[in-house]
Parts: sequence; structure tokens; C-alpha cells
Amino acid sequence: MSDREAILFANTAFYAAFSGRDYAAMETLWASEGDVGCVHPGWPPLKGRKAVLASWKNILGNEASPQVSARDAVVLYEGATTIVLCLEIVAEREGAHPQVLSATNVFVKEGSVWKIAHHHAGVANVDVRSLGDEEKPVVN
Repeated sequence: MSDREAILFANTAFYAAFSGRDYAAMETLWASEGDVGCVHPGWPPLKGRKAVLASWKNILGNEASPQVSARDAVVLYEGATTIVLCLEIVAEREGAHPQVLSATNVFVKEGSVWKIAHHHAGVANVDVRSLGDEEKPVVN
């Protein structure tokens, strides 16, 4: 598997843990060497593995948290640090339309494994209905 494929696999695993509310999987996906950070929509920035993982434990343990999936991932590859840009689709609740967020996920290589070191998501001015049913291919 190429680095680009491994990075996309790690990004997919991140969203699988998110949508599956799997804290154990989420914990293993985060970098354990160096600093990590996270900015959830509407939250102040979180710094440090302990604070970041505590936020995920809270989010994933909350039954009212929405389901989130990712699409249109693009890898901006540069050495041992990589950025993945994608759209997050936040599932609709109570008849409302799904919301679209723009996300940036930063991955670092620990040994031979890509781990997430930073996640940032914020509201995107995109109508989910304009995206269609299929993931749009991204050329990079």
C-alpha cells in the first residue's frame, strides 16, 4: 500500500470510529508521540492528547451526538506530516437537512503507521443537496 493509500485508509478509519462511536478505535488512531490538537465546531482549541481524547470520549459516549461521515477526501502529502482535506456530512435530525462541514485532518507517521495529530472541522457554506449521492472524485 502506498503512503497516499495508507493515509486515506487512516482517514477512513477515523470516520469509521467517529460514526461507530468506537472510543477504543478512536484512541488508537491518535498520535502518541508529540503534540496533538483538535478544534470541534464551536469549541475552543484543545491541545494535548489527554484533552483531545477526553473530548472524543464525551462526544462518542453521547447518544445525542450526530452521525458524521466524510467524503471528497484529498491528500496534501509532504514527507512525514500529511494533511487530508474533506467534507463532513452531519446526519440530519428531526427532519432538518444534513449539515456540511469542512475538515482538515493532519496525520503524522509513527513508525510505519499514520496517526492523526490534529482535527479541525467548521461549518461550510455548502448545501448537501448540491453534492449528489456519489462521492465526487478529487484530483491531487
